[in-house]
This record gives sequence, C-alpha cells and structure tokens, in this order.
Amino acid sequence: MLLGSVGVALTCLLVLGGVAADVYLHVPRGSNNRLRERTDTRTKAKRLFDSQNNNRGGYNVGDQTDLPSGRYQEKQYKMKYFQSGPWKTQSDGKGRSYLNVEWTNQHGCGGNENTSPQKQNCALVLQYLCQDEDSAIASPDALRNGYVIKKPVYTKPNKRNIDMNRKSRDVKPYLGLHETWDWYNKCYLRERNKGLFTSDQKLKATKNLGYSSAIHTRQNPNGNRYGYECPEERDYHPYWHPTPWVDVAVLAENASMCSHYQTKSFNVQPYHECIHPNGWSRYNNKEACTSHGGRWLLLHNYLEKAKDRRSKSACERTKTSGLTYHWAVAYDSKDYRPECLVKLHAPDCTEAPWSRSNHLGNGRDGNPLSYKWTLPYFPSAKTKRCVFRIRYNISTDDYDPYHTDYMQSGRYPNTWVPSWLAPPIRQNPYVYIMKQMSPLRLAINTAQFGRVFQDRSHVFQLKPRKDNIPSEPVLHNLNVRGKRGNIVQVYPAVEYDFAPTELRIKLGNLVHIQWTGSNTHRNEGVGGDGQAGSDGEGMPETDRNNLVEMTDRSGNFPTPYEQSTMWDNVEVVWIYHGKKNLDKRDLAINMASSGYYWCAQWQKCQRESVEGKQKMSYLLDNAPASFEGAVLKFTKRGTYHFMCTRNNNFSNRSQKAAIIVE
Repeated sequence: MLLGSVGVALTCLLVLGGVAADVYLHVPRGSNNRLRERTDTRTKAKRLFDSQNNNRGGYNVGDQTDLPSGRYQEKQYKMKYFQSGPWKTQSDGKGRSYLNVEWTNQHGCGGNENTSPQKQNCALVLQYLCQDEDSAIASPDALRNGYVIKKPVYTKPNKRNIDMNRKSRDVKPYLGLHETWDWYNKCYLRERNKGLFTSDQKLKATKNLGYSSAIHTRQNPNGNRYGYECPEERDYHPYWHPTPWVDVAVLAENASMCSHYQTKSFNVQPYHECIHPNGWSRYNNKEACTSHGGRWLLLHNYLEKAKDRRSKSACERTKTSGLTYHWAVAYDSKDYRPECLVKLHAPDCTEAPWSRSNHLGNGRDGNPLSYKWTLPYFPSAKTKRCVFRIRYNISTDDYDPYHTDYMQSGRYPNTWVPSWLAPPIRQNPYVYIMKQMSPLRLAINTAQFGRVFQDRSHVFQLKPRKDNIPSEPVLHNLNVRGKRGNIVQVYPAVEYDFAPTELRIKLGNLVHIQWTGSNTHRNEGVGGDGQAGSDGEGMPETDRNNLVEMTDRSGNFPTPYEQSTMWDNVEVVWIYHGKKNLDKRDLAINMASSGYYWCAQWQKCQRESVEGKQKMSYLLDNAPASFEGAVLKFTKRGTYHFMCTRNNNFSNRSQKAAIIVE
C-alpha cells in the first residue's frame, strides 16, 4: 500500500499492538549486550543492539582456556559449526547440518483460538549476518565481540557537512561491531517512513539535519543509538529497504501470514535505495530521490559473491547444489556495478511454537522452545564469521494492524480530530465501565504498545566440511546451554544442561559435540531483578563442562569406562587436535576432561597425555572453559546416556542427556 510517495510495510513488527516481554537466546548463547562483565547485570545496554530486555540475562563471551581472555580478542572462543554439505535437491535431506536454536520468550506465543488461546499475538524472526573470515581479519567492518565494554562511536554529521572521513575516526577495533558504521550512517541520514502509524508519539527531528530520519520510530521516538543498529529496520519486518541480515525463518502468528513473509523477504525480493553522487541520501522514495539528483537503484541480497564469475553469461549458467546465480547489484556494493551473486532461498515459515504467557521457560511437554536451523552451504568453501539474531514481537487485537497507518496517528499533543481519524490507542487512556461513572485508567505506553524484543549471539564461525568430514551425511550439533548459579541467580538465563537434551539421529549420522563457557562469571552486585552470586562446584567465576557416559538418566553415577558402550559404537570423523588415530579410551578421556587431556599415554600425544601433563583438577578448574570437540559417527543403534560430572547436583540441578540412534 502506498500513501503519498512513501511506502508503508503491509506487515510491520511494530505496527501491531502489544504488551511488555523479553526474549533470551540460549543456543547459540545470546549476549543480551553482555561481554565479560563480572556483575549480575550487563553494564552497557546500548553496546551493540536494542534488546528491550531487562538488564539481567545474557551470557558472557566464551574463553578458549582456563583463564579470562581479557584484552585479547583472539583468546575469546568462537563456537564453530560445520556448514551443510552440497545437495542436489532441497528435499532429499542429504548433507544437512542442523543446529537446534533454543530461546525463552516471556509473554507467550503460538497456539490458536480454538485449542490454546493466548492473551496476545506474536511473531519471531530468526536471522543471521555473515562475512568471509579471511577478509574480516584486517577489515574495520569485521564482525567482532570487542574487549572494551563500550558503545561504538558515531560522530553526527550536519546538513552542510556530511564528512565521510568520520568513519575512520569513529571505528575502533577494540569495540564490538555487528552492523557497520556505514549502515547506521545511511539510517541516520535517510528520512523516516512517514506513512507508518505512530499513535500519539511525537517523533523528533534528527539533530543537525532539520528532518526526522530513520533513527526515529514509535518505539524509539527520541532516536537513541544502540551500536550501529538502524532503529527503523529493527522495528519493522519485512523492511522496505536493503538490509544486511539474512532471514532464516519467520515463526508467525498464524500460517496464513507465511506467503507474505516469504515473498517480501529481502532474501528473494530486491529493494530500492536512493544513491546520490555525494554518497549519501535523505530520500526514501523514487520521486523525491530522482528529483534531487539521485539514482533509485534496485539492490539485492545474496548468500555470497562468486568473484571468479566476471561476466553475466559465466555467472548465470552456473548451477551448483540447488543454488542459482544471478548478475545483479549487491546491497553493499561500493561502485553499484553488477556482479555475480549466489541467490538466497526464501526463509522458512511456520506457526510459532506454543509457550505460556508471563513465563520465561519451556514450551509444551517441558521441551525448550526451539527451531531446527539447517545451516547454509557456501559454495566457496570458505569459513564464515557470523552472528545470529532473534526478534520477538508481541501484539494484541485492539486495532487492525494491517489497515492502520499515519492517518490514524494522533495529533500531538491532543488536538481535536474527526472520530474516523482518531488514533485507536492513546497514552494511558481513561475508560468508563459504566457510562460517565468513575473512569479507570489503563496502563498503555503507545511507544511500547506493539513491541519488539531482541537477542543476539556472540560471534561464531560457520566452517566448510573439510578435514575429511564427508559432505553426504546429516550432521547434528550437540552443545551446552546455561551458566553458573542456581535458578534465581542465573535467571532469566537457565542453569546448565545439554542442548538438545534428547538428540534423535539415524544410523550413520554425524554429531558434533562442542561447548563454550566463561571465566568471568562472578555475578556480583546487588541482585538487580534477581539474586547476586554464582553458586556451583569448583572455582568461583568459572563455567566448566564435560561429558561422561552413564547407564541411565534416572541415576547420578557415570558408567565405568570398562562397562561403557557408547565409545565402542562411534568413529571419530574429525577432532579438533587432528589425531584421529587415538583409540576409544583416549576419546573418552578427552571428553571427560573437556579437552585438557588428549590421550592416556605419553607415546601417543606426549605433553597432552595423562602421563605427560600436570594433573587435572577433580572439578575441572584448570580445564578449558570451551571445548571445540569432535565429530562422531554412530555405528550402532541404541540409546546412549551421558552427564556432566561437575554440574550435575542431584539435590539441586541436573545436567544429563541422551543420543538416541534409530
């Protein structure tokens, strides 16, 4: 729908009405803007993104060793997931790599009016952002966690002097970065979409520019900055301009919305942007753009660039593994010339999983809220540096979100308008239960009535299936979620557990076992929204995990190695230290010690052996906080139970799981 010369998104996350809630990622571990704080709360809510969550929650960045990474980003641990292998069709299932994304959302989701009525509507949007690991190493635009807990710098321009050299002065390699400085700069300079419903919120003019830009939205009327995130793009989906994010899936309010989300996704639908000779533009529509000397250019998203295809014909006749190549202008092009792009598929779309209102916990049957993400296959076979994002919108049916626009936005502050133009909601309205008798007031904040919450992972890697990992078998990831402390101390995170806790695979499938943890998890402070402290076994501040076999999950003692069955029925396809020729006893020792020992005997792995290395702490204190692990192939059907010896506390908490080979 077009209103004047400004397009209005037909489905917008924040056009909808709603109430307060939060969302927290557990796999991959969500930061909620934390980095390596020793406090119970994050210290910079504006560090990278606007989560709208409470200050508690989030996981510290992982450490590679038993010592804090401190000021050395290279000592932070990046989770490493193997990409899917190439496949011939989208439906055969071969070569897929699966990551079970897990989260909690506070205010409920999923269900329908007949079988499980909710108090509100919702939608969840899952996305990722990637770049080549090799090119990211020396780039100022590299995705990074940073090591200083501060917000990235942005020097504001003015309408007389844009001064693009500001970037070189602003961008600091020790500060975290997801979206680039250039992305936020475009957002800051581009005029906001004035066709959107803003209720009775007064959106300010952007300082130094003389007009209200895309940093101002109904949820962010003051234009506050969070990292280099664009507020307008954050608050609305699908966005009507190019965006650096790739849509994985939309978990919708109902299945009838899926066609819209899939066809309007920037994965498959290119969008325009105004390109001006001076490198920036105020204008967000064709008429204004071209009349002021700009080019209204159609830009495309992509999986990756095929830089070895230098002509249109060479590009478009390439077909590999179900992927299509096309000759087009990329959204992040520097010179706006066509190049060879690997097309993305439309995002998956399904109804959101059911969860209870006013509750941060599991869904139906006690299972975690989850989505099975098929990790992408990149034909370049390059390692990618990535970050993952989940957005959670809650809404109600107090007005029609798809037919409410700027015409119903209230005149500020309270100017009279005809009833047909009156906004459907107002700030803290008074209502009469009986006509003209003793009014009551509702708690409605129109900046948050229809609200988006968000969490993002720390930086991780997507690695190609090299190092003898075959491309055909299905590969599953087994990780650990949770952090140190009792349920009150860690809330709204969770206590330790394997993820998933029951992994069902088929004979011959691969499993990558891996986890990460922090050495700075002290959880000091006055408690914030919960209790300070970090109860747990072993040295204070430390997250530790290991994996030992057990006979049955109803017990609490591991199975002696001599009676184990799991290690007899697996083959090591890949292991982080490269020594695949070690025997099953060595693998059991490696998993039990979280990688502290590689093997038992000196002659096999010298200083990394039980015989050659300083004795490991009984509670894993001197073991690494993170474990890159191994890819195992299961060769016999059965149910294999396992536990963590350090964190499984029978009286308080359980860390046990099973792999079921069918």
